[in-house]
Amino acid sequence: MAANPQFLKFVDDNQDHLIDRLAQAVAIPSVSGNLSYVKDVENMAEWLVQQLKALGATVEKRPIGKHTIEGQEVDLPPVVIGQVGSDPKKKTLLVYGHYDVQPALLEDGWKYPPFELTRDPEGSGRLFGRGATDDKGPVLGWLNVLDAHKQLGLELPVNLKMCFEGMEENGSENLDKFIESEKDKFFAGVDCMCISDNYWLDTKTPCLTYGLRGVNYYEIRINGPGRDLHSGVFGGTVHEPMTDLFAIMSKLVTPDGQILITGIKDLIAPVTEDERKKFEAIHFKLRDIEEAVGAPVTIYDDSIQTLMGRMRNPSLSLHGIEGAFSAPGSKTVIPASVKGKFSIRLVPNLTIKSVTDLVIKYVEEEFKKLGSKNKLEVVLTHGGEPWIADPNHYSYRAAHRATEAVYGQTPDYTREGGSIPVTLDFANILGLNVLLLPVGRGDDGAHSINEKIDTSNYINGTKLLGTYMYELAASNE
Repeated sequence: MAANPQFLKFVDDNQDHLIDRLAQAVAIPSVSGNLSYVKDVENMAEWLVQQLKALGATVEKRPIGKHTIEGQEVDLPPVVIGQVGSDPKKKTLLVYGHYDVQPALLEDGWKYPPFELTRDPEGSGRLFGRGATDDKGPVLGWLNVLDAHKQLGLELPVNLKMCFEGMEENGSENLDKFIESEKDKFFAGVDCMCISDNYWLDTKTPCLTYGLRGVNYYEIRINGPGRDLHSGVFGGTVHEPMTDLFAIMSKLVTPDGQILITGIKDLIAPVTEDERKKFEAIHFKLRDIEEAVGAPVTIYDDSIQTLMGRMRNPSLSLHGIEGAFSAPGSKTVIPASVKGKFSIRLVPNLTIKSVTDLVIKYVEEEFKKLGSKNKLEVVLTHGGEPWIADPNHYSYRAAHRATEAVYGQTPDYTREGGSIPVTLDFANILGLNVLLLPVGRGDDGAHSINEKIDTSNYINGTKLLGTYMYELAASNE
C-alpha cells in the first residue's frame, strides 16, 4: 500500500511548521540525571503530553519510581504513553523514543546555543541543537505523521501505540519494570515495534538495523600495601599493584584486536551465507571510518572485515586505570591499590554470564602466574546482552519498501556496534520483532558538540515513518 499522496504533500508543504515544532522541543533543556534540569525534564514530558492530546491521541504520564541525583532523592522522569486507534482489523504498531538529552554547554565548543535550534547560516540545511537527532527529531517524526493525518482528516493505516521515556541517557532506570508491569495492559495486542534511535552508517545511504552488540564492563582490582609508598624507599622490595595490573591487562587483547581470553573465540557463531551477503551489500568504504576517527588507523585494509569487526564480532577495549598518579608533573609514588577498566562487546552466543565466567577464570589464572602477594578481584560492573532480530520479518520488508519509496534507494542492512539495552527489554519482555529504523545520518554528532539533523532527513524521515505505517498495513502476515 503506497502512502497517501496527500500525506506526503502535507509534509512537503509544511516544512517550516514541522521545524518550528522541533525548535520548541530543543528549547526545553531536558538533561536527565542532573539535578539542575529536573524541572526541565518534567516540562518536556508535559510538552509531549499536550502535543499528543492536540493531535488526537489518548495520553498518560506514568510515574516509574524515584532515584538519587547528587545526594537528593527525586522522581524519575515519567513515561509518556499514548495511543491512536484500536481497530481490531488493523495491525498495532508500538513505537519508542526518548525525550531526554545529553548535557550541553556553549563553552564546550558549540557554534550556537545548544538549546536553540539554529539553521546553518551557510545554507547546508543542517539544524543544530541538542536533541535534534538524539532523539527529539525522530520522536517528533511520529508527531508530524499524526499532525498530517489529523489536518487532512485521514485515518491512520494502523493502530499506533507510543512509549516515550525521559531517562534513556542515564540507563533507562526502571523502564524494564514498567514494560513488565504493562505487558498485558497497555502493551497488549501489539504486533511489532519500531525504534528510531540510531543512525545511518554514512551520510548518503538509508539503512535498517537488525542487530546490536551487547557489552560487559569489568574492573580488575588489585590491592597491595596498606597505603601509597615512596618508590625510592620501597621500590624493589614489594609487589607493586600497578605492575601486576599492567601485566594482566597486557594479556587481554593484542594490538590487532585479537581477544586472548581462552574460550571466547569458540563461542562466536559462524558467519552464514545470508549474513555475508548483507555485509557485502552495505555501502561502506574504509575512508568512511577513517574520516569518522580522524586518521587511517583501521586494523584491516578490507572493508568487509572492518564492518564485521564493528558490527558482528566481539571486541575488547581497555578504558583506563583508577588509583594511579595521572596529574601533570612527576610523583614517585607506588599506588597501594589500582583498578583497571575494560569492556567486551558481546555478539550472539556470547552471554553476560558465559563471558564473565571465562574472564574471571582467565584473569585469576594469569594472576597466579605472576607469583604476586597482592590481592586480586575481578568485578562485572554492568552488562547488556546482544540482540538480533529477523530481518526477513514483515515489518522489515515493509520498512524496506518504504525506504525505496521515499529515498529511491535500497536500504543497507546493518548491525550496530554499540548497545541500546531498551531494545532487548522490549524484544524479550513483549516477545516482539523490533525494527530499528534510523532517521538521522552518521555524521549527526549525537552526544557531541554541534549535534544536528539535516532538514532533508527530518522531513524525509517523517515521510519514511508514515510510509512505513502504510506498507505495514498492506502486509498480509
